[in-house]
Amino acid sequence: MHYYNYSIFDFLKSKELKEIPFNIKNTPTIDQLGLIERAAKFRTRSIKKEAKIQGLKLALNMIDLTTLEGKDTVGKVRQMCYKAMNPHEGMNLPTVAAVCVYPNMVAVAKETLRDSGVKIASVATAFPSGMSNLKVKLEDTKMAIDAGADEIDMVISRGKFHQGEYNYVYDEIASIKEACGKARLKVILETGELGTADQVRKASDIAIYAGADFIKTSTGKISPAATMPVTLLMLEAIRDYYLKTGKMIGMKPAGGISDSKTALHYLVMLQETLGKEWMSNQWFRFGASRLANDIILQLLKQEKGIYQSGDYISKD
Repeated sequence: MHYYNYSIFDFLKSKELKEIPFNIKNTPTIDQLGLIERAAKFRTRSIKKEAKIQGLKLALNMIDLTTLEGKDTVGKVRQMCYKAMNPHEGMNLPTVAAVCVYPNMVAVAKETLRDSGVKIASVATAFPSGMSNLKVKLEDTKMAIDAGADEIDMVISRGKFHQGEYNYVYDEIASIKEACGKARLKVILETGELGTADQVRKASDIAIYAGADFIKTSTGKISPAATMPVTLLMLEAIRDYYLKTGKMIGMKPAGGISDSKTALHYLVMLQETLGKEWMSNQWFRFGASRLANDIILQLLKQEKGIYQSGDYISKD
């Protein structure tokens, strides 16, 4: 199903550059050292065994299990979907939140997942670089939506952002949001390319006001990807918007989060910054491919009292 009543060409002709509905010059400046120190404190929280088990299962249920490689095959995507629905045989585990694939693999994921409740996310808009025009980006988004994607993960035009063309970035996000129809939109800032904390905050505010349902740190294709200080900064942007408007926005750190201990630290930070309302996969996701396996191993350790070999865990 698609949401266009007319051609992409007509859609583009009808668009006029919009003014950002807030003064971009008034976005707050960030104390980067203070940000780093605040983020570090979340790593010091003590988590007892029962809370740890609950936290690990919650983190598993928040994962967007991801494969975004040129060598992806139909078989690999199907295997990942099976794992998304049943992370490990013989354990009572939740499903992951979603699988994330390229647009041409959405139909495969949809056929495999069926009515499992696992969402299908698709990257779009010339992922990962974003170096294309709006017409191509809209076609990319439309392809994923028509194939059955529930969520679109788009990348912003970082070159335009660095040139100070903030209205262009805003308008592009708003156009993709309109093209998404009922699908939720995650806007990837690629924070490792933005340079400073002030730039990340500015990009976060632009994405939120342009209609993002989630803001997301990274594509996972460059380093640094997700970090706790950057994620905290973005959570604070979400908090400020919520306090101003009453509207909740989701958050997705992605790239480099591969161990359970780090995932638990992120959940502590989420709880203490935004509160319990955000503690579900409706509003928080981990973009990860390896995190699920480490969570499974940690839960097996809690259940059996010994560490299991990773050789017994599916790598897909």
